[in-house]
Amino acid sequence: NTMWRYRELLPVEETTPDTPLRVGWSPLYEEPRLAKVLGLKNLWVKDDGQNPTASLKDRASAMAVAKAGEAGAKIIACSSTGNAASSLAGNAAAAGLKTFIFVPERAPKGKVAQLMTFGANVISVQGNYEETFELSKKAIDKWGWYNRNAAINPYLSEGKKTVSLEIAEQLDWKMPDYLAISVGDGCTIAGVWKGLKDLYAIGFIDKLPRLISAQAEGCHPINRAIAENKPWEPMEENTIADSISVGVPRNADKALMAIRESNGIAVNVSDEEILAAQRLLGRTCGVFGEPAGVTGAAALKKACEQGLIEKDATVVSVVTGNGLKDVANAIKSAGEPIHIEPDLDLMVEEFKKRGVTVEKEADLHRKCHTFAGGFSLANPSGMWYNSFHNTAHIAPREWRGRFYGAADGSAMGVSMHDIGASIFILLAGGNRYDTDFARKHRPCAGDGAA
Repeated sequence: NTMWRYRELLPVEETTPDTPLRVGWSPLYEEPRLAKVLGLKNLWVKDDGQNPTASLKDRASAMAVAKAGEAGAKIIACSSTGNAASSLAGNAAAAGLKTFIFVPERAPKGKVAQLMTFGANVISVQGNYEETFELSKKAIDKWGWYNRNAAINPYLSEGKKTVSLEIAEQLDWKMPDYLAISVGDGCTIAGVWKGLKDLYAIGFIDKLPRLISAQAEGCHPINRAIAENKPWEPMEENTIADSISVGVPRNADKALMAIRESNGIAVNVSDEEILAAQRLLGRTCGVFGEPAGVTGAAALKKACEQGLIEKDATVVSVVTGNGLKDVANAIKSAGEPIHIEPDLDLMVEEFKKRGVTVEKEADLHRKCHTFAGGFSLANPSGMWYNSFHNTAHIAPREWRGRFYGAADGSAMGVSMHDIGASIFILLAGGNRYDTDFARKHRPCAGDGAA
């Protein structure tokens, strides 16, 4: 499955081939632990950092490559704070197209490394994003390259809307109350809203969620316009969340319309709150997002703390980029590892200094040794045992550390995160879930629950 499964809802010709890379159909994880921390009824995290170049921007770039092919173009260009650039470079390289990409000099090295590896012609501009954009516009006008800039190309939001189409299908067309997403230029949130409205118009969903527009306190021109109920104005770019550090958003009007039409919430978060959200997602969900990618989660947490979200609300939070994009800030967020000589006594002493609690594996198993409904606990490797039929099954990787229940409510699997191992309690039931977790827990025939 890729984003092209929705091509009937996308502006491409019937003869246009799917782009080469597997873009889209990223996992949607149900996260009961994080929901409990935030005081929510149900919470899902959509990890779009699993796309080929590790960001949601692959959706827009795949669409740009498809439309460039329709136009007969051989060269594509864009300006970007990083993710749009790397996504274009990767998708274009896979399609055999040449790229010219303009980035501000503050772009993280991880993203620049992707550009160079994909063979892009990279122009690092000694200026901010606005100055970078203007230079790219002049170059594109001069040489007539296909323009991937979201400010100019209306097809890009059509690519980005596929993330909301996927969320809807993965939730079996039952929409959440809120959808949180980080906002920079405004194209992403506008595309998300466009996808939701399309589904509503054709009768696939019967309600529209309220959008949570997440921006950094150091650069929030769109959210400021919402808060002050007036047209947007440029702002300085002063945040570690480089991918959304856009002081002159080129899709601001579309974004403002989306937020207002959805009766949405605008939440600004500090860099410290963004880094805290990065740690929270990693330690409760096992999802590694870059600062801009987790800004939606940071805003959701803040909105919950401020009482803006009802306790019984259902929410989807979209992580738009992978943490490996910006390792420097990840280390700043999580801290350095323990550095010691190869000496066990020194390690034990360092554990004491840092307050690290260590327990023997056997003690952990004794604490959690529980049987229910004829099924036993799994071992840490992910193997679980069906004592009714005396068979063993390896739990697929995506099942481990997740919460599952049978569709008829008669069976349930619970992950015991607190003991640091993937352990499942399995109850008797008539259904089990198939391995395609990303396709919304479809029940399939089986003799147990997982």
